Amino acid sequence: MKKSLVLAGLCAAAFPVFSSMASAGPIESACLRSGRDAASRALCGCIQEVADMTLKGNDQRRAAKFFRNPDQAHEVWVSQRPADDEFWDRYKNFGAMAEAYCAQ
Repeated sequence: MKKSLVLAGLCAAAFPVFSSMASAGPIESACLRSGRDAASRALCGCIQEVADMTLKGNDQRRAAKFFRNPDQAHEVWVSQRPADDEFWDRYKNFGAMAEAYCAQ
C-alpha cells in the first residue's frame, strides 16, 4: 500500500514535466533545433511562453521558420504587403517581450 502511494505521488509529480515536454510549441521546438549555443530548454521554453501570450498559432508557426531561415524574416520586414506589416508589428512586440521576460 505504501509503495503504491509513493508511486502514485511520483507519477502525479512527473506528469506536468512530461506533458510539457511532449507539447512543446513551434517556437520552442525551432529554438531547440536551432543549434545556437544559448539555446537551452529553459530559455526556449520561456520564449515559447511569451509566444503563447502574444502570438496566435499561425504567427507562431511563421515565426518559427525564422530560426531555420533568418532571410525569411528580412523578406517579411521589407515586404510592402499590409498583412506582412501587421505580422511584423506582432512579431516585434513578441521579440521585445521575450527579451524582457526571458533575459538571463
